[in-house]
Amino acid sequence: MKNHPSRTHRPMPALLQYAVIIMLGLLFFLQLPQDAQGQTLPDIATIKVDELSDDQIRELIRRASEAGINEIELIQMARLRGLPVREAEKLQKRIEQLEMSTIGQRTRTTASKREPRKQVDFNEISQGIFKVQGDFEGIDEIPSNIFGADLFYNKNRRLSFEPNLNIATPKNYILGSGDMVYVDIYGESEQYYEANINPDGFLILDNIGPVSVSGKTIEEATGIIKNRLATYYPGIRGNNPSTFVQVTLGNVRAIQVHLVGEVRLPGTFTLSAFSTVFNALYAAGGPNENGSMRNIKVVRNGKAVASVDVYDFLVEGKANLDLKLQDQDLILVEPFIARATVKGEVKRPKIFEIKEGDTFEDLLRYAGGFTDEAFKDRINVTRITGKERAVSDIFNNQFGLFLVKGGDEFQVGRVLNRFTNRVQVKGAVFREGNYALSEGMGLRQLIDNAEGLRGDAFMERASILRTYDDLSTEVLTVNLKAIMSGTASDVSLQREDVVRIASIYDLQEEFYVQINGEVRNPGTYPFSKNMAVEELIIMAGGLREAANIQDVEIARRSATTAEGNFSDIIPVSLNANLSPDNQSAILVPYDMVLVRRKSNFNLDKLIKVEGQVNSPGIFPIKNAEERISDVIKRAGGLTAFAYPKGATLIRRTEFYETESEQLRRQRNLLDLQQKLLMDPNNTEAQELLLERLFRDLGNDPEVIGEGLEAAATKREVITGITESKADIAPVKIRQTEAVAIDLEAIIKNPGSDLDMILEEGDIISIPRQLQTVRLRGDVVYPATVRFEKEKGMKYYINRAGGFDIRANRKRTYIVYANGEVARTKSFLGMRAYPSVRPGSEVIVPTKGPRVPIRPGELVGLATGLATLVLVVTQINNNP
Repeated sequence: MKNHPSRTHRPMPALLQYAVIIMLGLLFFLQLPQDAQGQTLPDIATIKVDELSDDQIRELIRRASEAGINEIELIQMARLRGLPVREAEKLQKRIEQLEMSTIGQRTRTTASKREPRKQVDFNEISQGIFKVQGDFEGIDEIPSNIFGADLFYNKNRRLSFEPNLNIATPKNYILGSGDMVYVDIYGESEQYYEANINPDGFLILDNIGPVSVSGKTIEEATGIIKNRLATYYPGIRGNNPSTFVQVTLGNVRAIQVHLVGEVRLPGTFTLSAFSTVFNALYAAGGPNENGSMRNIKVVRNGKAVASVDVYDFLVEGKANLDLKLQDQDLILVEPFIARATVKGEVKRPKIFEIKEGDTFEDLLRYAGGFTDEAFKDRINVTRITGKERAVSDIFNNQFGLFLVKGGDEFQVGRVLNRFTNRVQVKGAVFREGNYALSEGMGLRQLIDNAEGLRGDAFMERASILRTYDDLSTEVLTVNLKAIMSGTASDVSLQREDVVRIASIYDLQEEFYVQINGEVRNPGTYPFSKNMAVEELIIMAGGLREAANIQDVEIARRSATTAEGNFSDIIPVSLNANLSPDNQSAILVPYDMVLVRRKSNFNLDKLIKVEGQVNSPGIFPIKNAEERISDVIKRAGGLTAFAYPKGATLIRRTEFYETESEQLRRQRNLLDLQQKLLMDPNNTEAQELLLERLFRDLGNDPEVIGEGLEAAATKREVITGITESKADIAPVKIRQTEAVAIDLEAIIKNPGSDLDMILEEGDIISIPRQLQTVRLRGDVVYPATVRFEKEKGMKYYINRAGGFDIRANRKRTYIVYANGEVARTKSFLGMRAYPSVRPGSEVIVPTKGPRVPIRPGELVGLATGLATLVLVVTQINNNP
């Protein structure tokens, strides 16, 4: 069983003390209001421990435990930071309350349960709480054209050069203050130790004592620790030891590195002891616009120990990662040495820093080499001489010899956009395009290379566009038919000749025919010779159900337009199955075929009967003479509860948006399609039908319903009249209206004038026996009251409280249950109110607002009365 030596109290490393002080302050900083966090670090003397949550206390204990700090040391650091004694006692009490949950976190674990190596430093402690060197506020984010400037800093940095802390401990790693060391003893005796190297360089092992290891490598420290442990574990010594010792590095110490000179964010940075120069440059954002990328110095103890060239990493992939930084190292970034610019056809056209002795070949390597379109034989360079600039040319055999100087600007050109041996052929050949001009090539050879002429080639004439050295052009015309037949000599071609062979269809208008009317897909179709009307109808998807095959016409452009004729009308009679015969009409270009509609064709017309009939529902209209009484009879007659005096006919107006027959048919086919889709046992014929439905649905053009165009025109006329007349109230256009009918008289006298002929969409509504009368309008208390026989309108108005003050009594009217309206009549001051029936609605209109008399009108009225009195007086005085 392993022994667990008791933990001895030892001084804390200075770096960890500083880290804990910052950590404690930042943890207290978490409990401040959000708006205060962006300002300054709060005074710890003002912190109230009672306001800290248990999670914050646990996080504080966890971080302290990871840093190797116990609770007593944590309280001491808080007191040194300025925490009042009373608050420190509260903090200690809170920690004691949570001690059971934190002891397990602070207790040593076996080697198999050790966490991966990590570093506790300022950056980690303040992560997410305090802005560290990862944030460069105020630094210009405009992309730099200097090669390598965005390596260490850009808005979307991904390459962080973060050191790998989980690699095997390098044998040459030099231990220092702050490193955690694991010492494992195994074999005949088993024990393990975990300890941090204190600021004095000693590793204090429990029950062993201090061991000086600072400044030693891991390998050297292992020998020193073995010698000390051999006193307590004799099995370690000898040629055949029975006890073995392994020394490994735990958490890595933090070091401070100073970055000065031409860097984006100069200062002192806390880094891992595994860090390299690249880690430090990344933390500081890298060199600024004036900083050198080629000569970055590492100064240690006042001496330059290394020089780093970032271009070795960017170009060669060599990062010099073996050079580890040490505590208090200084990284000096001097101003750049010299810079040259490369523009044009290179893969990285940028500004490059150059060293003495760099040639253009080196500079071209920095720029990634030429692009595919670069002109490589000669490079143009502009160089600064003593007081002006000079231009030079560098040839490809001088790239490795031409030394680059600061301020040089190299321009890499592009190859010329011209061809040395190109000819082109366009038009009626099977393969248009560019072809290589061989010596002695003629027109026939070029056409053979293009897979020959198409069948539509215009053989009478071809043209060759020829370009001369002075860039002037000439068109050469040849007889293509004669050349291809051999009756004329071939034409020799020259560089950049363009041969154009026209198509016969390029020289004439495109021929087409049209079809409209009762076909599935009316429109325009290509013309072919000997095309019959039946063939065009088949191309248009066939005839519709409403097509009149006995009334088909062909409108053909008239040849006698000078005499005022526009079209020649040719009547056509079709077979029902569109089978051809000897009398089929043959179409010519631009013919228009018109397939008219059957005069008496209509889809099913439906009406609806609702309410108090024995069989309410939807009924198809049998014939054009079917009346209301006929449908009531078909519906089984009225029930015992029917109130025929309240029956109403609801009829569509001319403004009703009638659904087109085509849209109705399409809806029916969609319903059929859904039924077939839901049936998993369709036959082969049904599957083919479903396939046709998928292909055809949605392709049918919309057909305007009968009368809709006239209705739309009438609607526009009415709307225009009401808009142009300011004194006319807007007309409310309704799609349906109620028509008053006398159903009792209709049933008694079927076929009479009262028995109306039904139309598509009519609704006959028959209510139950009504027992109320409704009063609306300018009465004292609008209400619905019970109907009483032989009572007049005045009785019901009194039941509603009587007329209101502004009631227009003489215009009172009544709306009966069947939609009929009756108004009040007046004669010699006497009013005759209409009778009241069950289900009636009495409406009392208002007189409207009272218009006050204006002062001017009052004066005019008074003047008129005075004049009238004066005239009457004069008449009386002069009999």
